[in-house]
Amino acid sequence: MLEYKTVSKEAYSEFTEKRSRFIGYAKPVKTEDEAVAFINNIKSKHWDATHNVYAYTLRKGQINRYSYDGEPQGTAGIPTLDVLLKSGVTDTVIVVTRYFGGILLGAGALVRAYSHGASAALDAAKIITMQTCCVAEVCCGYSQYGKLNTMIINNGGTIDNTEFTDVVKISFHLTDKNIHKLEQQLADLTRGEREISITDEKFFEVT
Repeated sequence: MLEYKTVSKEAYSEFTEKRSRFIGYAKPVKTEDEAVAFINNIKSKHWDATHNVYAYTLRKGQINRYSYDGEPQGTAGIPTLDVLLKSGVTDTVIVVTRYFGGILLGAGALVRAYSHGASAALDAAKIITMQTCCVAEVCCGYSQYGKLNTMIINNGGTIDNTEFTDVVKISFHLTDKNIHKLEQQLADLTRGEREISITDEKFFEVT
């Protein structure tokens, strides 16, 4: 079973530090092209900002990238990337936009501000855990449907679709560690007459 952490949605958070306005954005991405497109979109949106600092991490290729965008070295890009790495999040891009407010911030204050902007963006985007699950389906009689539906849910499964014809066909996904337990319960319920068909394996959010 494989799992990783990412964010569930695009979101932002903003705050002011010594009259400088900081806006932190976070978004889930799958590829470097997606990350770069999001960064460019934020840069276009905030074309008049003093800085648009970014960082992103990707599972594929184990890519970690960042940019200072004109801030002093060590005060912006690396702190933003550090927030991603320390949180364990991947397949995620962060952009922290800064509008200079007229008061210079020292190196330490800049590190804290960009770290806070990145952390606040992650909080707003909601960190989630993705886990490999078996995508499966099973058919049963109408008299068995209620019990089987409950068994799937009680084993941590999620019902994706149900078709009612001459039999009931339930499509669902479930972690591979629980699928074998469900198979045994199904065998007991149907006296071995019904079997689970595993059609795929994908990542799904788990709670």
